[in-house]
Amino acid sequence: MKVRPTTESRLTSDEQTVIYKIVHSKQASKLRLRVGPHGVDVISPKDKSRAEVEAFVARHETWIANQLKRVASLRGIRRPQHHDMGQILFRGTPTTVSIEMNARENARSRVIQNDACLVIQTAQQPLTEPARTLENWLRREARREIEKQLSLVTARLKKRPRKVYIMGQRTKWGNCSRLQNLSFNWRLIMAPEHVLRYLVTHEAVHLAVPDHSRKFWLTVLSLCPETERAKQWLSATGQRIQVDLNKVIGCSLAKKTA
Repeated sequence: MKVRPTTESRLTSDEQTVIYKIVHSKQASKLRLRVGPHGVDVISPKDKSRAEVEAFVARHETWIANQLKRVASLRGIRRPQHHDMGQILFRGTPTTVSIEMNARENARSRVIQNDACLVIQTAQQPLTEPARTLENWLRREARREIEKQLSLVTARLKKRPRKVYIMGQRTKWGNCSRLQNLSFNWRLIMAPEHVLRYLVTHEAVHLAVPDHSRKFWLTVLSLCPETERAKQWLSATGQRIQVDLNKVIGCSLAKKTA
């Protein structure tokens, strides 16, 4: 994975000093902020000067302070992260992943949902690795659920995207492009329904309101009253859905052969 260049800087005011990282991105089309447990990041296009970045951070000082307070409060209630390898979250529920070997050499790999278990049926020498089989299945489930939620939101907005993509972004849950295309992270299918609904609503509203103005957030809240609860879940638990499926499969096989 290619590491994007970063620069550390700070904003000092009468009330506080905010240390932030400037993350330079070729894909970024505008300045944007990301605040989480690891601090404050400013995602910056290559053509933005240091002065422009500093002015951007200064304009959003109050917002940054509020987000840092929210992150600090969530640290106090966050449960210790325990990853039971051989499990993933599916629609917010801990779900065991197991492997079944098919005696037929040419058997096609597939996933079967059985109560709180996802069973990957695969041949001894499959054409598709079990982790890829599981990811492909999760992607299909994600598309089905995302498109269902999207149809409800866009009907109320009277705005529709040109195209909808299901992708594997590492730093984003979703995006609305200048061309009015929407993209969503397939890992959203691991989150509870209200979290997926919030993120679908968030990006869909950008079809009508491109910025993060007061009008934008009022529109999001009117369409998704669970917005704050969803944001809290993402801050406290979002890392659990960035799981490496190869490791999950490896642990499932280890348990099976133990």
